[in-house]
Amino acid sequence: MSGFTWPPEGAPAAAGSRPRGETQAAVLVPLFLDERSEPHLVLTRRRADLRRHAGEIAFPGGRRDDEDESLRDTALREAEEEIGLPRDRASVIGELPATSTFATGYLIHPFVATIPAGTAWRLSPREVDAVLELPLREVRQGRTTAELERRGINFQTDAYVVDEHMIWGATARIIEHLLERLRDGGAPGAPLRLE
Repeated sequence: MSGFTWPPEGAPAAAGSRPRGETQAAVLVPLFLDERSEPHLVLTRRRADLRRHAGEIAFPGGRRDDEDESLRDTALREAEEEIGLPRDRASVIGELPATSTFATGYLIHPFVATIPAGTAWRLSPREVDAVLELPLREVRQGRTTAELERRGINFQTDAYVVDEHMIWGATARIIEHLLERLRDGGAPGAPLRLE
């Protein structure tokens, strides 16, 4: 990926924005194999009425709480809170490179986990509109460049499009890292392991 994403180069910083990487956060990148051993990626669609990242597709996650022993614990706690994934049902297989958000000043630590197929989701009514279970093959094939407009500024960004779902920004960068690190590229029948 080109890494060209929000905010566009030369755009003025948002008033009151924090320096990049100031707030530590973590996300869980859940993967499961369906009945044909095809890998699927689990993402959330955020509610459209949220103040930040409204309607965007993301991994379950959020900022580290003081009670969290580690960022791994943050990712597992947030997945349980947002989509009802019990912590003991997620087997963490590795960590991807930390990813910065440009507009909101977060440093996101992604933890990849395998989960059982057929998990019954319990969505947080305050945050999550839907859980998406997308075939990894379709995500990979959906890589594209998209034209977006945010805060009155038009820009191009790398993205993944699957059906009507467009994934961009930090989530797209995390997916790019995942696809680079999955053993055998996450091909159907291949074990879900990171290299």
